[in-house]
Amino acid sequence: MPAEAIATLRQVNDGLRSTLVRLHPEQSLCSTITPEDFSAVIGEISRARQCLQHLSPGTEAAIAVEKELLEYRNNLEKLKQFLPDLQGRLLAEKVRLETANHKLAAAAAWAKANKKTL
Repeated sequence: MPAEAIATLRQVNDGLRSTLVRLHPEQSLCSTITPEDFSAVIGEISRARQCLQHLSPGTEAAIAVEKELLEYRNNLEKLKQFLPDLQGRLLAEKVRLETANHKLAAAAAWAKANKKTL
């Protein structure tokens, strides 16, 4: 089981690192973020949780497991640090899109009203 746990934690860490790069504020626009990105984060955390529930302390692979656990914790800390900023940027993008939609609807209504008067 320790070898499987190490492999699973490595995969989880790879997935989280990849998602962190995609979601990181300096490297992505809000418009490129999808719900699947957040599903991926939740899925990786769930996989790690299941893996950690089956680990028994004092295994011979404890050093390798500890290394992967340290990286996992670091990945979670990185998520914790920038998710509030990401949430703010997503909310700002939502407001921008809603404003653009209202302007478009107003322009369409104006065009329709002008068409009737001609």
